Amino acid sequence: MRTALITGVSRRAGIGFAIARRLIADGVTVFVHHYVPHDRDRPWGADHMPAVLALLGSPPDAAFDLAVPGAPAGLMEVAVEALGHVDILICNHASSGPDGDLSAVTDEMLDHHYAVNTRASLMLVQAFAAQHDGRPGGRVVLMTSGQNLGPMRGQIAYATSKGALAAITATLSDTLIDRGITVNCVNPGPVDTGWPAPDVRAAVGERMPLGWAEPDDPARLIAWLVSEEGRWVTGQVLNSEGGFRR
Repeated sequence: MRTALITGVSRRAGIGFAIARRLIADGVTVFVHHYVPHDRDRPWGADHMPAVLALLGSPPDAAFDLAVPGAPAGLMEVAVEALGHVDILICNHASSGPDGDLSAVTDEMLDHHYAVNTRASLMLVQAFAAQHDGRPGGRVVLMTSGQNLGPMRGQIAYATSKGALAAITATLSDTLIDRGITVNCVNPGPVDTGWPAPDVRAAVGERMPLGWAEPDDPARLIAWLVSEEGRWVTGQVLNSEGGFRR
């Protein structure tokens, strides 16, 4: 039985929930991470975690604030205790605000986005590699946001922190491939997880020939990457954008 740690599984409308549901359907035993206070402080609001977990069959779970130094290692330790070994790591968590354009971004904005989006992801990969015993099928998936394909106005801190993950993917892949671990990074494109305001939904929708992505669209790609069928792909940044016209 393969096992996976998936971060950022806090909302039924989220990508993390869709990934967990896909992997469970594929026979993977999952451990889910969540941090409800992040969503509670955003316009889309928090979900009811007991309901989220119940819909996934009540997998083992833990709440960690990944902005805190040491939290990624602590999360991996708890996941390994529950699962015995983690075969798959999917870093789906993200901090998405407060943010600003170049004139408004602050030290605090940059530091927080870096801590959650960049530092926590890298330290999770470090902890994953430390516990991995070399068995076949090791997989790491990072999440970026397409900032290398076009501008992200008003999101300097977010774009910077997510861009770092795309930039480091090839290096992480080279570091871990001799141990049979693949590392890839997915840009899911504009996904309707309940976050876009009406004006954003309309403006972006006009540039989406296939319409807004649903959470299950990137989840299908990620489920394939971590499967046996995806074993030959590593070191790649994959853009799943449905023809998004920038």
